Amino acid sequence: MGNPFAELSATISPGLMQFYVVLMILAVIVGVILDMKHKQSAKYFFANAKKAEKNAKRTLDSGEKTSLAIKTLTSEVLTSSEFCNEDRRKSHLMMMYGFIFFVLSSIILIFSGPESSTGLWTFLWHVGALSLCAGGYWFWFKIRVDVSAEGLPWNRVERADLFILSLLSTATFALLWSITGAWLFFGLFLISSTVLFGGVYWSKFAHMFFKPAAAHQKKITVADGSRENLPAEYDLTDPEVQKKFPDIPMYMGDNPPNMGLGIKREEPKHY
Repeated sequence: MGNPFAELSATISPGLMQFYVVLMILAVIVGVILDMKHKQSAKYFFANAKKAEKNAKRTLDSGEKTSLAIKTLTSEVLTSSEFCNEDRRKSHLMMMYGFIFFVLSSIILIFSGPESSTGLWTFLWHVGALSLCAGGYWFWFKIRVDVSAEGLPWNRVERADLFILSLLSTATFALLWSITGAWLFFGLFLISSTVLFGGVYWSKFAHMFFKPAAAHQKKITVADGSRENLPAEYDLTDPEVQKKFPDIPMYMGDNPPNMGLGIKREEPKHY
């Protein structure tokens, strides 16, 4: 299979395709900013970091901070060790690396022009799409319906599913378009990718940016001893706690991660 964007360039100019990519990048940036503003993620993050710094029992040097950053990258980011469920972890890794390969190779193939019809990036584009489909469908039809995970029927769609469904649709229609060359699949691929990158504000897309920061901050608070001085955890399902914290949403999908506020949120088990 060759570079489908090279064949597409005979009908749609490369400049127009490049404009679409830039537009989607801007849509992600704007979506993340609006998401942070709405959920006050940055506000909570920096407030907790400042509070933890005051409660620190020791000061970490640059070497220790670098080491913790590397551990966060290799553990929580690159290998997703925070997942206790091995199936969920494998599914997540397949989707994560598939997404990286697919998006990166798409950008390179579109901006490199029609001459890059074969080669490594074309191969990675297809591998990335296949990895996304394998991990995504595994999650949707096996892990998601498992009672120990969520116990939700595969045909029940909620707002939190916008990200996974648009991601799966984008990868699926991309492969079908590449195989068949049909304009129908290209149109569905275009719609799905627009929903994926344009719907950041309404989906779980921005969540991927918060998790590494939260994990790194947690490691710092443990290392400098400030975590021991944080207040006891609250349960936001308690009516009294809801009165005390009226502006904090109930679910992880609607607010920033707990990074030292001492507040226990009800977190969806599949994230």
